[in-house]
Amino acid sequence: MNKKNTITQNNITIKYVPHLPDLITYADKINDNGRKKVKIRIEYTENGVEILGDSPYDQSLEDLLIQSGVKEIQKTLCG
Repeated sequence: MNKKNTITQNNITIKYVPHLPDLITYADKINDNGRKKVKIRIEYTENGVEILGDSPYDQSLEDLLIQSGVKEIQKTLCG
């Protein structure tokens, strides 16, 4: 990965990647009932535990991941 796509903050590496799978659907976005929805998928792989999260509230998701003790967060730039 290109170093300019990587940021280190508070001992956490944040990498910007071109694609991550979507967990939030259109129905999730329109039926949120005022709640901040975050979807999480946890997989155990040969590389260890991988946590995939998706939310329209990216700061809430990032805070949750940081509180869980992750060392690296991969993000996409979307809009």
